[in-house]
Amino acid sequence: MMKFQTVVRLALVVLGVIVVSPAVEAKKGPKPSGKVAIESTSIAAGVGVSWGDGTLRFKGKEYQFSIEGMTLVDVGISKASAVGDVYDLKDVSQFEGTYVAGEAGFALAGGMGGMSLRNQNGVVMHLRSVTQGAKLQLGPSGLTISLKQ
Repeated sequence: MMKFQTVVRLALVVLGVIVVSPAVEAKKGPKPSGKVAIESTSIAAGVGVSWGDGTLRFKGKEYQFSIEGMTLVDVGISKASAVGDVYDLKDVSQFEGTYVAGEAGFALAGGMGGMSLRNQNGVVMHLRSVTQGAKLQLGPSGLTISLKQ
């Protein structure tokens, strides 16, 4: 009888792993197409006019780009860095354009926030600030990205 109970318990554990594994995989969501890193400089901290440069890593290559329209909300911060993942990018030419808020902001571990953006080509970026205390915000007309030649 004891042997039967052990076999049943073992079978339930194995069944639980088989059932939970796809659920965990499904929660992970889609894989990013690429990664971005942005360095932004504010003209007047707290006012919000800013510009910056960034790097897109896509299909084993790096592409340099410039940005306009991201604002830094905290007074006293003149430079900020952000990193993020890029989704639904099939060709580097789709990366350029004006990004607007694509989805509600998302929460990160430790209470940090992030920003989700979408451009006219359906490319989505999830950005998070890596500068302590910096709060990123979109300008009134969104964030414009231009690839550098």
